[in-house]
Parts: sequence; C-alpha cells; structure tokens
Amino acid sequence: MSNREVVILSVGGVRFVTRASTLQQFPESRLARMLNDDDQEFKLVNGEFFVDRDGTLFTYIMDFLRTLQVSLPTGFSDYQRLQREAEFYGLYPLADLLSQEHLLKPRLEILEVRFSLQEMQAFFRIFGSCSTTVETLSEQIAVFAGQQSGQSWNSPFPSQKPLVPLPLERPSHHDLVFQCGTDYSAGDQFVARYVSIKPDNRKLINGTNVLGLLLDTLLKDGFRLISTRTVSSEEKVECYSFERMRRPPGLTVRVSQTPGSSGAAQAKRSQAQKGK
Repeated sequence: MSNREVVILSVGGVRFVTRASTLQQFPESRLARMLNDDDQEFKLVNGEFFVDRDGTLFTYIMDFLRTLQVSLPTGFSDYQRLQREAEFYGLYPLADLLSQEHLLKPRLEILEVRFSLQEMQAFFRIFGSCSTTVETLSEQIAVFAGQQSGQSWNSPFPSQKPLVPLPLERPSHHDLVFQCGTDYSAGDQFVARYVSIKPDNRKLINGTNVLGLLLDTLLKDGFRLISTRTVSSEEKVECYSFERMRRPPGLTVRVSQTPGSSGAAQAKRSQAQKGK
C-alpha cells in the first residue's frame, strides 16, 4: 500500500486526493503509518481511506503537509481544535506551531501621515508601526528635482531639463520623510521637487495632489482612515491616522531528511523579526 502514488481520503465525509509522498512528510505520523495498514483508525473502503474526524479542519492539515507552512484565514479562531486534530494525526510539529497562537493571529497595524503646507512647499512624514510597510512605501515613492527659470514657471509642463532623483529621508526604520513643491535657488531660478507614487506614473508638484494620491494608495492597500486632526494650526500640520489588520508572516517547519530520521521538525518564523 505504501507504493501507491495517489491516495484518496474521506475525512468526515469530505474527500481529499493527494500523493502518498505528501502524507509521508512525517514518517512517524498516523497518516504515514496509515499507508502501511498500521493504524486501525483508518478504514480502507472501496479504495478510499475513511476516518471519522473533522473534514473542514483537515483542509488546513493538508495545506500544512503540502507547504510545511501554517497559513490560516484572518478570521480563523479554532486554534485549539486544530491543534487537537494535529495531535490526533501525530503531526506534533504542527501542534507545536499552533500552540504559538500569538504568532499566528493577525495584528493591528497603525500608520500616520503628517502633512504640512508652507508657502509653495509641502512636507510629508509617514510613521508606521510596521517597518516592512514603511520600507514598501519607500520603494513606491520617488522624488525628483530640477531647476526652472522664473520665466518658465507659469508653464503647465515640467522643465525639459532632466529631473534628478533624490533619496528619501529615513530617520528610522519606522519613518519616511519627503517634500515637494518649489523653492528659490539663485537669481530667477527655482528648485522644483516632484513626487511619483507607484503604480501611478505621474510626477506631481502640488502638495495637495500628492496627499490625495498618497491617501488613495493607502486605502487601496487595505488601510482604513480612522481620524484626521490638526496637530499645529500655526504651522498648518495635519495628521491622518490609518489602521489595518496585518496577517503575520507564515510559520514554517524544516523537516530533517537525513538517513534514519524520525521525521523530527524544527519550527521557525518564515521571515526574520523584520517589521516589529
């Protein structure tokens, strides 16, 4: 029976089709022993293995066996039941991961955008509780600088001179600072700063337009605007606060494939502590 390539299981009336090698990821598990007829809990009926357990939760068991990763829906709450199912099947590495429920639950992420308009310049500061999100935004936002003469300032088109990309300021892993607009340079020359936010390809110089595009980008990325307030009326500083539920990085296991291995697995984060 262990040489069978395709295996059909009926778990609580829910049918699953998989490869034998998938069920043998952990040789000491009951699913692996099942293929050798070593477990009376599994009945072979008309070529299908039947087991009287929860078929819905077994979906997550199969996903784990196929990917060696725990990835649960945002609203999932049956951690203890799924852990009990993992223990029933002898998948103790999975049961150990599920015992770390605090690492699997979605986390509330907070992001603030501070916007200040001073004469013909606009200043932006983004602070996020998750550094990964701030890093992603820093890759989306680009600032370009160029010089224009006062005579051409009324032109609706940017200067024909090549624009030079400017680095964004990163006071910390959780902060991002940039600005747009114009400032006097020398004589009748203006220094103009344009902002582009991917996937939009426009280069915007008006601070209000940049703010609108930034807020729209965050809303499309799953954030929800929870408050707008004026931080300083004298300096015209406005603060926009956002939040979203962020799914944590998946938890994975490494399976030892060395000769004589008993199927022991080591749990680890699939990503480093980046973003905390």
